[in-house]
Amino acid sequence: MAEAQPADGYKRGVLFWIGVLALFTAAMANALRVATSGAIQHGVFDAIDAAHSGEMIGGALGAAFGGFALSLLVVSPLLDIIGVKRVLIVASLAYVAGSILIIASPSLANGAEVANLITAGMALTGIGWGCTEGSINPMTAALYPEDKTHRLNVLHAWWPAGLVVGGLLGVFLNGQNIDWRIEIALIVIPGALLGLWAATQKFPKTESAAMGVSFGDMLMEPFKHPTFWIFFGIMFLTASTELAPGAWVDVALTHVVGMQGVLLLVYVSALMFVMRHFAGALAHRISDMGLLWFCTLPAAGGLYLLSVANSPPTAILGATVWAFGVCFMWPTMLAAVSHRYPRGGSWTIGLTGVAGAGAIQFVLPKLGAIYDQAKAANGGSEVAAAAQSFQTVALIPCVLFVIFGIVWFLERKKKFGDATAASVAAE
Repeated sequence: MAEAQPADGYKRGVLFWIGVLALFTAAMANALRVATSGAIQHGVFDAIDAAHSGEMIGGALGAAFGGFALSLLVVSPLLDIIGVKRVLIVASLAYVAGSILIIASPSLANGAEVANLITAGMALTGIGWGCTEGSINPMTAALYPEDKTHRLNVLHAWWPAGLVVGGLLGVFLNGQNIDWRIEIALIVIPGALLGLWAATQKFPKTESAAMGVSFGDMLMEPFKHPTFWIFFGIMFLTASTELAPGAWVDVALTHVVGMQGVLLLVYVSALMFVMRHFAGALAHRISDMGLLWFCTLPAAGGLYLLSVANSPPTAILGATVWAFGVCFMWPTMLAAVSHRYPRGGSWTIGLTGVAGAGAIQFVLPKLGAIYDQAKAANGGSEVAAAAQSFQTVALIPCVLFVIFGIVWFLERKKKFGDATAASVAAE
């Protein structure tokens, strides 16, 4: 069967930038959720149940990842049937509607119902994010089948760019004592632009469709190749290492290190934006698994340093080390799966994203519970609570160090064995 070819007849540059806008919007929404999380916790959830407000805000933030996972699971196998254009328009509507629901929640209900509506609104914005990832990742793989690792990393460089813009907007508006609902309203602007721009373009089929793979064969691909589920499990852990701490820094560190925690997210994101442009060259030298293996130690070290940070300089040091660890994880995992299971198309890429999103929905409330318990056990100390929550997450990249090392070793051994066999056969 012929290999997939670049999607000719489409405006590749325009479509790539639509993907950039979609991911930028998802990231900006994420940053603004983080930037407003403290205000929502203290202004809304404390009034409902102060003893469990940390767990409540963790659950609300985690709901966005739940919406992400659910929509990604639905969209991924059906992308060629629904079409990338329609999926991106749905993403646009979800960003807009979810933001409006979060903003209107205090006016629509009282007590615990307010928390439920805020959580539902965050879940809806997460659905927009899932539709984004479910469409733009396989679209980019189809547009650039010969350069996936580089292109997916460049595309995902705009995730940290969105975090920078959203984070700085949040810091500025927080400093002006602007109502948190105005900050959330900013998500509507790029969200609406996304739908309007996507509606003007024609989009390609996915890579598996271009290869002539049937819908049934695509669905069966991860089951025909059980090794796929190793990558599924790995993505659960890599996402917990990268995205969970990013969503938690404002809640956990703002009152500990003497600076707004979201500024650390902005700083880390700026570093990631630059570094992701070099992922292709690094992966070419040492392979995608080698690159991921090297990332695990600074990820663990950075999270530990964040757990003991007590001032802006120590927080920045920890954030710098952590950034060097996690910057390549998400897009390189997507590229690794696409390289190894191209016949799975949007389905295997989407399942990998589902693993990442599901991890965050699970981890964030757990972080909130760990934070609340440590705070209660240490006389209300936010320092102890922050340390305990970050040190717990720091164990995850230690596990990844072993897993990536084993996978890299086995793949190198197999590649060496195949090359040797080919050499012997040629003699």
